[in-house]
Amino acid sequence: MALTISSFRPRRPRWRGVLASLLMVALGAAPALAANQSVTGVKKEEAAGGYETEAPTAILIDAESGSVLFEKNADELRAPSSMMKLMTVELVFHLLTKGDIKLTDQYRVSENSWRYGGAMAGNSTMFAEIHSSISVDNLLRGAIIQSGNDSCMILAEGIAGSEAAFVEKMTARARELGLTASTFANSNGLPNPGNKMSVRELAKLARHIILTYPDYYKLFGEKEFTWNKIRQTNRNPLLNLMPGADGLKTGYTKEGGYGLVGSAVQNGMRLIVVVNGVDDIEDRATEAKKLLEWGFRNFESRALFAPDATVGYARVFAGEKRYVPLIPAEPVRVMVRKNGSDKLLARIVYNGPVPAPVQAGQPIGVVRVWRGTNLAVEVPLKAAEADAVGTTMRRAVDGASELFIGVFRAGIAKL
Repeated sequence: MALTISSFRPRRPRWRGVLASLLMVALGAAPALAANQSVTGVKKEEAAGGYETEAPTAILIDAESGSVLFEKNADELRAPSSMMKLMTVELVFHLLTKGDIKLTDQYRVSENSWRYGGAMAGNSTMFAEIHSSISVDNLLRGAIIQSGNDSCMILAEGIAGSEAAFVEKMTARARELGLTASTFANSNGLPNPGNKMSVRELAKLARHIILTYPDYYKLFGEKEFTWNKIRQTNRNPLLNLMPGADGLKTGYTKEGGYGLVGSAVQNGMRLIVVVNGVDDIEDRATEAKKLLEWGFRNFESRALFAPDATVGYARVFAGEKRYVPLIPAEPVRVMVRKNGSDKLLARIVYNGPVPAPVQAGQPIGVVRVWRGTNLAVEVPLKAAEADAVGTTMRRAVDGASELFIGVFRAGIAKL
């Protein structure tokens, strides 16, 4: 495993590609590609890490680090179908954790949720009786295990007063979690042009649920749930197909095709897989299982930087010191091939120079680690120490230096 570290500090986003390329050329290495850039002159299976899948969109990540092991059209927005229920469930978990609602709270089954989400609609349902009251605890099981569309609508109406108001809360919560592209039009993923998610953001959401709500996450592994004297088994086929599988959600609509968000643990390592747009119900399980098995067979976790390790330095403007050391906000780990053939590129990205004064622990930027052409992991960086405002002479010298660099950038932009 070979690791190369570079650093660049764009003053404005439009300089990022130009300056990154210049720096990498200067270092004698090929510039890494952004996660959504195409790979030219490389075989498809090589660009994807030596693996191919029939799923139109797919991603495989390590749950601990978020490191991406495989991706295919991972940012393509598609109908998430019932996999979107993960966003509804996350919001409920969040409100439970905050104490805004309780598992014992009872919500009434409206005619709307009964007619359009229940048995009358002919879709997945927990068979909630109209005008009855159901606890949040049971509604969660109905949504997770039975994929009940009525379960989600009852939760939405009980929490926010209406499904539309709940959808607004879903959207706001998604943005808090960094799901910038996902859009929602209802609480359950029933067909609607406004329901769009990528497999990358579904994987990110699944990872958040697993790490943030370990006790509630156990619901995803329950094999069956009986409500209104009707027993239904968990719709996730991985629970019976793969050792260590314990979640999360399947989905299907004519628009979106068959999809699955799955997770499994083997030998202490947890992986998360998402596939979507598959044509056949059996193929989605097969493709998800094969991706997980490939990941467990070929990868292991390696530590790159400890939380107190200096990753690099950020240029300071008008400070007592010219540079401030940067340390990661969390351990930087990445999944690498067991045979040690991976070439890693770590790049520090920040908007700079950073104006003084700088506080110890101040967020500065991120370190991004590429494995080949794939962005494997991104971790925030912070200042390891403080830097006060420098002398008048230092401020004048830095001002003149930035003026010169600004003229240089302007010249590059015209090329």
